[in-house]
Amino acid sequence: MIRSVLGLAGAALLAAGASAPATADPDSPLPQITPQPQQVVQLGDDVPVPERVSVVADREVSQPTRDLLVAVLRGAGAEEVDVVDAGQQPDAPLVVRVGGIATDDIARGLQDAGVEVPPDLPAEGYALAAKDGAVVLGGADSDGVYYSAQTLRQLVRDHGIAGAGVVDHPLMPLRGTIEGFFGSPWTHEERLDQLAFYGDVKMNTYIYAPKDDPYHREQWRDPYPADKLAELAELIAQSDAHHVKFTFALSPGLSICYTSEQDWQALIAKLQAMYDLGVRAFSLPLDDIDYNEWHCAGDEAKYGAPSQQAAGQAQVDLLNRIQREFIDTHEGAKPLQTVPTDYSDTADSPYKKTIREQLDPAVVMMWTGVGVVPPEITVPQAEEAAKVWGRKVFVWDNYPVNDFGATAGRLLLAPYAERESGLHEQLAGIVLNPMNQASASKVAEFGAADFSWNDTGYDANRAWREAARYLAGGDAATTEALLAFFDLEHLSPTLEGEIWQPQAPELARRLEEFRAKWAEDKGAAIEALRPYAELIAAAPQRIRDGVADPGFVADAAPWLEATDLWGPALLASLNGLQSRVDGDEAAAEKAFAEAAELARQASEIRTIPGETRPEGPIKVGDGVLDTFIAGAPDLR
Repeated sequence: MIRSVLGLAGAALLAAGASAPATADPDSPLPQITPQPQQVVQLGDDVPVPERVSVVADREVSQPTRDLLVAVLRGAGAEEVDVVDAGQQPDAPLVVRVGGIATDDIARGLQDAGVEVPPDLPAEGYALAAKDGAVVLGGADSDGVYYSAQTLRQLVRDHGIAGAGVVDHPLMPLRGTIEGFFGSPWTHEERLDQLAFYGDVKMNTYIYAPKDDPYHREQWRDPYPADKLAELAELIAQSDAHHVKFTFALSPGLSICYTSEQDWQALIAKLQAMYDLGVRAFSLPLDDIDYNEWHCAGDEAKYGAPSQQAAGQAQVDLLNRIQREFIDTHEGAKPLQTVPTDYSDTADSPYKKTIREQLDPAVVMMWTGVGVVPPEITVPQAEEAAKVWGRKVFVWDNYPVNDFGATAGRLLLAPYAERESGLHEQLAGIVLNPMNQASASKVAEFGAADFSWNDTGYDANRAWREAARYLAGGDAATTEALLAFFDLEHLSPTLEGEIWQPQAPELARRLEEFRAKWAEDKGAAIEALRPYAELIAAAPQRIRDGVADPGFVADAAPWLEATDLWGPALLASLNGLQSRVDGDEAAAEKAFAEAAELARQASEIRTIPGETRPEGPIKVGDGVLDTFIAGAPDLR
């Protein structure tokens, strides 16, 4: 049951919280909620969760939300949870009321608890109150009701629910990921797990654009075979269960003839097949194609010789026709999304001018920032992008994707950072292009979920710590180990190799302190650094034993294996320095030789050919950890 309504790590975190000893201290801080709510206040004592609980739900409360509430309450200690429709008489010591925020029972319950809800609460918004032995959850719509239940999950502690009032809504309409990387694809099971995870962190968008799917790009005209359709149907159902918009992307730009009615019919048939499966959001990416060629004589006859302006006109005609003849005529379909051929700057051009002036205003335009892998995204940059495209842009953020040369041998586990507060006023939303390693991508995804929901309240380091706690299932020792490991995989390069997040900043800080102390008191310097070195050495096994998400351990396996060697190498270096301080130079030389051999073995571990792109030697704290170990024998 829990596997179907929660991400794996979310289920483990809930279970870990429920196993703690009971407490109801009104002065204790509230649990951290991610994404950070717009408003959260403590209302009083925690609400105990007894053995029997009744959930009174409006008829429009979705089945996934009901299932989620049952899982949350059972995780909090309830042995029996009855779900009854509004109007029925509940029969349990604790009653949880859930429904539309304007319904009488919900509105009255929130008001009685002292939670003031604005009359114009935006879409996906919700309010929650846990006070005086009662719990009330209300949503502005079905999504908001579901998100209120996800917040309730995070308020569970010590066989109770923290006494809290929350009024919340997202600042960006679109929040999620685009599976658009090169290299080894995600498996079907990984995609299912990702979609459950998105529900946990209130992401609402998954764009299906895997480069390994030939029917997405090279064979875009061909219908999906039955087995692939069955997989897509399962992904769509999983998306719906976690309130995620499954967005189907079709990328015809490599071969489409814009003036061909046959190609038009093939394109529409493909979109219709997805609509029939339940898809209601569509994207037509036109990136990574050549302005300077047509694929049929008819296009040159209509649009003239290939050029930026001609390409822009052909694309506008196609996109407008899809929006007006397909999207607008299909009930429930969301505005069409696209990726332009020029997607990574804010300079104007004939191509952009044509699109700005003629593209249907409903079409959503994607943009990667200033650069394919931008070191920052600022409010002024987004303002310029909105001007040049004539609409708010939808950011395709190429972090933490690791499919290009500068990322060879790397996991990208730094925080989601260098995206400026206030971007929600300029953007339609943000989706991340993740790594080949699905579960390891959750570190950045966790931060992006927090940022895109509430960029004005975002703290990158807080989100980073909470991502570690989530993956650890709430276990403190595993969380600590993960943060040390994340630090060793912190380096973030651009496509050109510029470093925009440095490697191992926490270890570098501690090594800098070590060097300063070494000059004054060598023994004290070693003693101060040793606990962190021991943490690094112990981290891989702690992670293997304690992480709630087994996918993370599988993704990180070669990096954990390398850290199994680098951590002891660091300790051996400290042992050598201690022996030198003690006057035993022979023991010092032996320890330094041991460290060098461990470092040599670690440097020979490589990514698994065919499973990680680009391939290369595994990088762990490079430029920081290896530099210290290599230089330790010279310290006197």
